[in-house]
Amino acid sequence: MLKQFLNFKLSQKLSPQQIQLMKLIQLPTQAFEQRISQEMNENPALEGGKEEPENFDQDINDDYQDTTDQAPEINIDEYLSDDETPSYKLNANNYSADDQQTHIPYAAGQSFTQHLMQQLNTYRLEESEKEIAKFLVGSVDESGYIRREIADIVDDLAFTQNVYTTDTAVENVLEKVQELDPAGVGARDLQECLLLQLKRKQQNPKVVLASGIIKETFDHFSKKHYKKLLQKFSISEDELREAIAEIESLNPKPGGSISSNTRMIEHVVPDFAITIVEGSLELTLNGRNAPELHVSREYANMLKGYKESNDKSKSQKEAVLFIKQKLDAAKWFIDAIKQRQQTLFVTMNAIMHQQEAYFLSGDQRKLRPMILKDIADKIGMDISTVSRVANSKYVDTPYGTKLIKEFFSESMKNDQGEDVSTKEIKKILEITIGEEDKRKPLTDDKLAQILKEKGYPIARRTVAKYREQLELSVARLRKEL
Repeated sequence: MLKQFLNFKLSQKLSPQQIQLMKLIQLPTQAFEQRISQEMNENPALEGGKEEPENFDQDINDDYQDTTDQAPEINIDEYLSDDETPSYKLNANNYSADDQQTHIPYAAGQSFTQHLMQQLNTYRLEESEKEIAKFLVGSVDESGYIRREIADIVDDLAFTQNVYTTDTAVENVLEKVQELDPAGVGARDLQECLLLQLKRKQQNPKVVLASGIIKETFDHFSKKHYKKLLQKFSISEDELREAIAEIESLNPKPGGSISSNTRMIEHVVPDFAITIVEGSLELTLNGRNAPELHVSREYANMLKGYKESNDKSKSQKEAVLFIKQKLDAAKWFIDAIKQRQQTLFVTMNAIMHQQEAYFLSGDQRKLRPMILKDIADKIGMDISTVSRVANSKYVDTPYGTKLIKEFFSESMKNDQGEDVSTKEIKKILEITIGEEDKRKPLTDDKLAQILKEKGYPIARRTVAKYREQLELSVARLRKEL
């Protein structure tokens, strides 16, 4: 048996305007400009640039309902204004059109694969060998390696290129591909890459010894077991040092020297700029985050014509309803942009004052512990809003362009019970490792002891974690002769 009853329930839902604002806040400057361009293409009622006199008032009443048979009466006066100077032109901003960066260079050139193909065309190869060689060149990655087994390549040649061959034939063609420039290209692992480069060098005692080390004792070399190398080759420390210097002069990623020159570079456009003026910090918002938008004059004239018309047909009313929908969308978008500007500035201003000591000195050891909640509580906004600003925005400082989220860090207690930033500890750890005797590098236990003596009582495993985050090797791999 079916029954009907009422059920009351409270729930929180974001309005379309709030969702639009959240999406705009997380966009960096270049993506924000693209979003504005997209909105202007989709909404003809929205225009950019400075507005002419007799402006269209953007205070739109959006509480209307659209009907199919009868369109509601619309108060056109709410959309028209005789003000010569709109209110937004009286607002003071801290940005200028002069700050905009309008020219973005792009890289253009030859790809790494094309570079290899051009060299391959100078070789005299049989038709079958040429097909195999082209496939091998196409399998070379950006670093210059072929990271595939010969058997897999033979299978792919049969299935995708209809070329039936053998492992031996592919090996023979691979040797020719490995003769291409840069030296080391087409190698299947680092050991082979280094050997290919040493093979092209002028053969002298240093190069011969270096080749022997890589070919016979690559594992000992990679783990820096220098004593075993000295015993294996019966050489002096000076001879080993010269051979290692020869190896270190080689390029472990031969493809990087060419592919990096042709790769499209993503340019970072700072969303903020912090400058030091007479010992005080000054924050400005990039002018590209503050576009001048207004409602189309043509749409204003349409509404004027509708108001002055004596005979208002159903089709005219429907057209006016369509115009109103576009005007509402334009107003919401312009309001969202203004809220975005305010949110960005307020959030970054709080971060700047929280890390004032760092921005005045540039010393990472002066970064204070700071989490998202600290800033959210200070500006009275949600943590998710602060996260959207911090994760995708950059700030131009006197010490370089920085990602805002880099200023956030957890806190730890020093020996005096004060909260210090983990970034401060990492910086001291990095300096300590940089100043160590490379003949006897400091172990994690020694590093933990040194940090404890400097007032940072942290465990050895914490030192190991911070060292890995700094991409520093263990003591044995930092050792030098």
